[in-house]
Amino acid sequence: MSKSFELPENYNKWTKGLIGAGLIALLYGFIAFHPFEHAGHGENVNSTRFWAVLLQNSVFFLLITNASMFFIGVTTLAMGGWQVALKRVPEAISSVVPVLGIITLVILLSIVWGGRTDIFHWIDPELYNPASPKFDKILNGKKGFLNPVFFTVWSILTVFLWWFIGQKMRSFSLQSDANGPMDYETGKKWINKNILWASLFIVFFGLSVGSTIPWLWIMSIDAHWYSTMFSWYTFASSFVAGMSLIAIYIVFLKNKGQLEYVTDEHLHDIGKFMFAFSVFWTYLWFSQYMLIWYANIPEETGYFKIRLTGPFSGIFFLNLVINFLSPLLIFMKKSAKRNWTLVTIMAVLIIFGHWIDFWQMVMPGTVANHAALMPFEFGIAALFVGIIMWRVGVFLSSHPMTAKNHPFLKESIIHHT
Repeated sequence: MSKSFELPENYNKWTKGLIGAGLIALLYGFIAFHPFEHAGHGENVNSTRFWAVLLQNSVFFLLITNASMFFIGVTTLAMGGWQVALKRVPEAISSVVPVLGIITLVILLSIVWGGRTDIFHWIDPELYNPASPKFDKILNGKKGFLNPVFFTVWSILTVFLWWFIGQKMRSFSLQSDANGPMDYETGKKWINKNILWASLFIVFFGLSVGSTIPWLWIMSIDAHWYSTMFSWYTFASSFVAGMSLIAIYIVFLKNKGQLEYVTDEHLHDIGKFMFAFSVFWTYLWFSQYMLIWYANIPEETGYFKIRLTGPFSGIFFLNLVINFLSPLLIFMKKSAKRNWTLVTIMAVLIIFGHWIDFWQMVMPGTVANHAALMPFEFGIAALFVGIIMWRVGVFLSSHPMTAKNHPFLKESIIHHT
């Protein structure tokens, strides 16, 4: 039961089908939206939508797959043993990071170096020329941070370190399978090595996802607006969606006769993460919104004004219903977090809900009042889901499903919550 398994034919069909549908949507976007037509801010909304949708989906799916490595990192630092029985699931999901990282970098750098001022207004050089009528005093004060060179260097470094440290930690885990059972001293050294690399990952995760990356990749779309809570808000949104993705794969693999030591106890703890971080996300949402609403400062309220009025208002409140009310009401009971079917349904709903959350982070500042969820958006999302399924499938079918020589495996087997 601890060996890798052959992917079901239906899984492969769904993977190919989603990637195929996504590529058709991408081709349609190239033909219908004329993405390489140079568009100023507010011009050629179809061209703007093409790049905004690619930006939203690439960043969202990259962050939720990278959340799996964050989960591994924090449980490693906490000396947690309960998750060892399911550890290969977040490892498999985190193996997608280099693939999505490259795709995301190509999209981001195409936007920045392609002069897409309709996405990132701050890349227009005229904004920093005091002699120009377009001179922007606010953005001029941010040019040390908001400039194409810094954006490029920090984005590349960030994706590289996510991949490099994540790969190191996955390789340590797989080495434990190859090297056989560990004695006390060997196990202690192995655990210490994992703690060292987990520490490095968590520190850099805090410097990237916990601060700078959401500022650069998403918040700078609305370059005059800023919120000190925005990065934590983005982290909470991506982490709860990432935990939901882990839950889906746990249920899938358990239904296929894998993950022999995973029980209702483990699913219950994953459900608690989904419940807790849904509430945490809501706390950050409310804190950010309430302070801006109460202060009523014009340069702050503009961000929410466009989202509360016009075509975005429905999405704005749907966001709260899916991402707060649904998890709160359904996961309140202990039995709900142990119901495999209910956890699966909620996991899919939460991922969709936070995909919507990222959509409303990106679209108002790019397509303005031309908001509408179109088939193109869902087609591009299908492409990224297919890529995730493909890469996770490769990992799961190439490595043992249980970290059988992990020193904490017994603790995970007897885990009771």
